[in-house]
Amino acid sequence: MTVIVRDFRPADAEDWVRVRRAVLPFMVTTPEQVAFDLDTAHPDKRYRLLVAEEDGEVIGTAQVGLAHESPEPGQSFCNPYIHPERTGRGAGTLLLRTAEEYLALAGATTVYTWVLDTPGDLAFAAKHGYAPSRPAHFLHLDLAGATLPPRQGLPSGVELRTAADFAGDPRPLFEADAETTADEPSDTPALLADYEEWLTETWRSPGLDHDLTSVVVADGEVAAFSVAETDGVDRYWSGMTGTRRAYRDRGLAKLAKNDSLHRARDAGYTDAYTGNDAGNGPMLAINRWFGYEICATEVRHVRTIG
Repeated sequence: MTVIVRDFRPADAEDWVRVRRAVLPFMVTTPEQVAFDLDTAHPDKRYRLLVAEEDGEVIGTAQVGLAHESPEPGQSFCNPYIHPERTGRGAGTLLLRTAEEYLALAGATTVYTWVLDTPGDLAFAAKHGYAPSRPAHFLHLDLAGATLPPRQGLPSGVELRTAADFAGDPRPLFEADAETTADEPSDTPALLADYEEWLTETWRSPGLDHDLTSVVVADGEVAAFSVAETDGVDRYWSGMTGTRRAYRDRGLAKLAKNDSLHRARDAGYTDAYTGNDAGNGPMLAINRWFGYEICATEVRHVRTIG
């Protein structure tokens, strides 16, 4: 049996999702989203999808590219995952080697990767020269069975809307996303400065549910929001919950997220997932208030190359 690594093909989309769901069942992944992300990636990202194949079966995947929105040049990422029933065949090593060679030629000097917090995965990362950086948690909420906080009355001057209400002009949402993303804990901070790129990659993403994404408007300005990404069936993911600096410490993030969760449950979604940096105490507290529980942990790792 021979393992090979090659570029993703459109016909691989279903297999890609099969592998990812086996490894990360708490992530919302669809074939349409995988193909969309590849097709719309900015050229400076040098985005590439790799698959590991054994005798015609896709057993592993990897997302590879440059952190082109970071103000620090040379940063890159590679996230390889192997189907749990197909480990020990060398597929992970081959994916990683192929990705690192590609990234080095693209000008990368550091590679970041997410590693599941299991003995085997951590040992694999250490063996290949990756050092741990920071942990992050996946959290799950049984949306069908949970008792969500009741909807509260809105403060004076505050309105609840959805992303769909901004279909004619989503720029206010872009500006709010850019500001909150700049403040998000990250070892590869991103500066969102290209509105057209944001429209292409984020606003038009097939996974973004405009009707379930809740937006808090205060005195006519977008103040906070909670992004909803779904698989169109039963899984809901909080892509980002943020509050603009001038409106923080007023409970608006909770207001937005609660509204989005209620909308999602009413729409028939049964499982809600989200991710939090382990050091982001305020957001972890909010999610625990909603009833989320940690279901898995990944550890960010980094390696110098080139």
